[in-house]
This record gives sequence, C-alpha cells and structure tokens, in this order.
Amino acid sequence: MDNLIARVATAADVTPDIARQAVSLVVDFVKREAPQDAVDKLLAKAPALNAIVASGQGTSGEGMGGFVKGLMGVAAGAMGGGGIMALGSQLMGLGLGMDQIQTIGKEVFAYAREVAGDDVVGEIAGAIPGLSQFI
Repeated sequence: MDNLIARVATAADVTPDIARQAVSLVVDFVKREAPQDAVDKLLAKAPALNAIVASGQGTSGEGMGGFVKGLMGVAAGAMGGGGIMALGSQLMGLGLGMDQIQTIGKEVFAYAREVAGDDVVGEIAGAIPGLSQFI
C-alpha cells in the first residue's frame, strides 16, 4: 500500500497524504462504476486498494457517509455532473491540476495492470465512459 502511495506522490509531485486521498477517490469511484466482476478480480489481486479506500473515508469523502455520497452521486448524475466529471471535481477539490489528475490515474491503473492484468483493466476502462483518457 505504501509503495503505491509513494509512487503516486512522486509521479504527481504531491504529498503522500494528497496521494492517499486521490488514490482513495479513484479506487472508490472504480468500485462504484465498474462491473462488479472486474472490481472483484482487481481487489482479489490488489487487496491493498481496499485498505487505501478505507483509510481515505474520513478525508476523501468530505466526512459524508456512503449513503449520502451515493445520493449525491445519483443527484449529480441526474444533473449531468456524475461519473468521471464528478471524480475530476473531487480531485480538483484536493488542489490537483489536470496534469496531476491524469498522472494519478495513469499510476493507479498501471499498478492495477501489474497486479491484475490487462484484461481486468480493459474491462473496467471499457465500462466507464471517459475513463480511458486518464489511464
């Protein structure tokens, strides 16, 4: 887990705390938006990702419970602001620029490819509109 956070922090030129929050947001997004089968395969090969999401719940979710975040996601989606755009907004809320967001996405998915393989990452990327530009 710490290796991934250090890798992301170095690549995106952010603090380890910001890297942890960003990775938590990205993984939480994937867990909500990707096909469950692909998520299960990824998390079976990379259980550290669950630990990162759990460690980021107090900070990356702005203190909201999963139910409230879920409702906000549904409402944002109904207004056209859900999905990858909502994730981008959350990441920008951490003070990240677009280049840093793309770097973080590329690093998280490079790690996912290393541990779970191209097929799993391809299934995830193919199921989430707009994700491919960030991986």
